[in-house]
Amino acid sequence: MADDEDETYNNTNRAFLQAFLARSTLTYDEAKPILAAIFTAHEKREILPEDVTEADFHSYISAANNAISLYDFEIRSTYHQTTRARAYALVNSTSDPITQLATAHSADEIGYLKRVLDAMFETYNTPRREVMAITSMDAVRLNRPPAVDGRETQNGSATQGSAGQGITGKEAEKMLSTLVDEGWFERSRKGYYSLSPRALMELRGWLMETYNDLGDDDEEEDRPRVLKIKLCYACKEIITIGQRCPKRSCQCRLHDICTQNFFRVQKSKKCPLCQTDWIGDDFVGERAAEATNNSQRRSGGPSVARTSPSAVTPQGSDDDDGVDEEDGG
Repeated sequence: MADDEDETYNNTNRAFLQAFLARSTLTYDEAKPILAAIFTAHEKREILPEDVTEADFHSYISAANNAISLYDFEIRSTYHQTTRARAYALVNSTSDPITQLATAHSADEIGYLKRVLDAMFETYNTPRREVMAITSMDAVRLNRPPAVDGRETQNGSATQGSAGQGITGKEAEKMLSTLVDEGWFERSRKGYYSLSPRALMELRGWLMETYNDLGDDDEEEDRPRVLKIKLCYACKEIITIGQRCPKRSCQCRLHDICTQNFFRVQKSKKCPLCQTDWIGDDFVGERAAEATNNSQRRSGGPSVARTSPSAVTPQGSDDDDGVDEEDGG
């Protein structure tokens, strides 16, 4: 769309990067009106959003990446887990992402964020129910740090966010809203908070190091390794929304849209790891909590609040302790 002279980095590139910096993430559809406005101002003639091509967009992404690489930043992309729209995000390629957040938030707010992450990936992420999301009500209840009880994350470190005085309930609600606005969290229609594509990209290494227990070489070989953070078998990206193998001890997970393409080329709809029939009604994400609640209602179990995963599976319940024994894991 731009003239030949635009092959060099110029004011159109600077305007695009500035617009990118003002947003947490950007998709091609979101970028089209931005680039159209930039082209209109530069070429002094009206350029419509539909005139902006993917080649234009990728050209400006590439130029921006080259410009910011000297400052240890880069633009990365990933597919949204439900819409499959490719999202682009500006991330720091060297700094600890939690440290980056600390530059914009207080110590008590960071402590609160860590408690919410612990809830997502520890409390509401069990062998039976991999919810990996938290309701608004449960998130606000984490505004104060718990009494020290010796809890640890999977890598053996102390439970996060236990220090400090905490924040008020209103401050917790504001912090959740801010994390959505900053592109770290997403809020579903049913009120569940989960990590956004940007967060999954930028926090990938930190999440795996914090919540996955890979064991040490000098530990006993038969000690089970706990993988709280799992990857989609097809696209190899972190999965927090999708489907899981019906066999609980199996580690296979697939995004919903990945299942469509994956099983289309398979001779049978079976788990690629354990060959169990892939039914498609074993879920990862907030649907895992929904399925559990529906099952309990059908079986005449206790009434459970539909939007509260904490009412379904408390951390360390006996219900989860017997899962591996049941499956032989």
